[in-house]
Amino acid sequence: MLLRHAKADWGQESDHERPLADRGRQDAPVAGRRLADAGIGFDLALCSTATRTRETWKLAVQELPERPRTVYEDRMYEASLGELIALVNEVPDEVRDLLLVGHNPGMHAMADALAGEAEDDLLARMNRSGFPTAAYAVLAFGGSWKDVEHGTGRLTDFWAPHS
Repeated sequence: MLLRHAKADWGQESDHERPLADRGRQDAPVAGRRLADAGIGFDLALCSTATRTRETWKLAVQELPERPRTVYEDRMYEASLGELIALVNEVPDEVRDLLLVGHNPGMHAMADALAGEAEDDLLARMNRSGFPTAAYAVLAFGGSWKDVEHGTGRLTDFWAPHS
């Protein structure tokens, strides 16, 4: 599962320290409720250390029936597609369901690259939307996290607020 942070504010802060905007504070819990309503649970959440991703996760996770173990991961901030895949490849096989809370262009690139298959027109819809803030994509994989690479997943859900 890939969740892009909600809408951030553009203030005087450094990019890493930018907080959520009012719209982001509204959209993050909606994304969390959507995940809860879809029955999606997680064993582990890897979240970028940027302020906007941490705030998004703190608001979204409150809507889930169970809080997963969360690791705030420095390497997710400004991570390339290859760096994100390498991070997923490090996840222990005991983790069944994984959530990444990160940034674009990484979240969109990862969903697009990993989705070898997609249900209905999900991939086209995701690519048309450009993976906006507070959007999420759900991908299904078989096997070990070490085997996750380009084209090995199936996109099973995509949602974006305001679409």
